[in-house]
Amino acid sequence: MSRALRSAEQDRAAGGRHRRVVVLGNANRATGSIALRVYQRTRRIRAYLRWSEQGRTRERYVGEVDCKTRAANLAQAWTMARAAGLIRDEVLPVDSTASSTAVRAVMAANKSRDTKPERLLRSVLYRQGLRYRVNARPLPNLRRTADLVFPKARVAVFVDGCYWHGCPEHYRPAMKRSEFWRQKIQGNQARDADTDTLLREQGWTVVRIWEHEAVDAAAAKVIGAVSEHSAGSS
Repeated sequence: MSRALRSAEQDRAAGGRHRRVVVLGNANRATGSIALRVYQRTRRIRAYLRWSEQGRTRERYVGEVDCKTRAANLAQAWTMARAAGLIRDEVLPVDSTASSTAVRAVMAANKSRDTKPERLLRSVLYRQGLRYRVNARPLPNLRRTADLVFPKARVAVFVDGCYWHGCPEHYRPAMKRSEFWRQKIQGNQARDADTDTLLREQGWTVVRIWEHEAVDAAAAKVIGAVSEHSAGSS
């Protein structure tokens, strides 16, 4: 199992990365994980809380778990570690706009660049022989960055996150601070529309792709836009 998959497994069991905080001395903290060990003689499963401190791996015994699946045993161990006071939830910074630590964790996971949909799209296009610039300004004097830029074809590609850009299929309004987030999303949509208009006025083709779109269908949109320019120039 890769490091990313192991981390995701721990997040699910704990109820989120924000619930994996190990408090250290001097107000420091670390992100903990649960290790399960099966003792062959007794077949009992013991759980240990592990974390890194000053470059060294530390661990503390949590207790025995007895569920039927690994996922359930991890979840049980996290509950035990919390009850013993070994871990706590992340505390929101005073200047955070998130309504809870869970929301803040989701916001942090929504990267603005090099997201998985972007990387998949780039990989497909590269295999098709297309070359492009990544995270670049289509126009030097316009402070707007596109995810993919084809300078010769004058094609700018944006891969939009469903939440931050208000996807009509998957966006769900926030229940807390609803007015704040409504204005935030509407502001993003207005900026997107303004960017599209400014680029098109300068002769650019704008391709917008939702993060949920199948990568092959997304790649076809981009290839079509680039090919249309090539056909028009020949």
